[in-house]
Amino acid sequence: MVGRGELTDTAWARIEPLLPPVNSGGRRWRDHRQVINGILWKLRTGAPWRDLPERYGPWKTAHERLRIWTCDGTWERILDQVVVKDDAIGRVEWTFSVDSSSVRAHQHSAGARKKGAAPPTGSRTSPSTEKPSDAPGAD
Repeated sequence: MVGRGELTDTAWARIEPLLPPVNSGGRRWRDHRQVINGILWKLRTGAPWRDLPERYGPWKTAHERLRIWTCDGTWERILDQVVVKDDAIGRVEWTFSVDSSSVRAHQHSAGARKKGAAPPTGSRTSPSTEKPSDAPGAD
């Protein structure tokens, strides 16, 4: 049974030939499908690498594989193969996400007065320094 967000057998059959051999470079690599499912989990959840569930293997392995495959063009080949073919037959659902986070500007960017600087000429005194009889409408 395939977990939510993991590669199906059909998807795996399409991308497996695009991956480097599992036993290249002298040492046998951890199973590509397990590692890719771990990478997909991380990208889907946005969780830190260290929170990767144990069923996907060590987080350092998944992180390193993502880094290597990004540098050598493996991820680009996979996306080119999968997205172009699926989009051509109408099986890709394009979803866009807009970040709605709020970022506060630093006080100086908002025109706040610098510490110790004189107020601009022609400005009113602050309401806390006004006397009650000087307040507007006190007549």
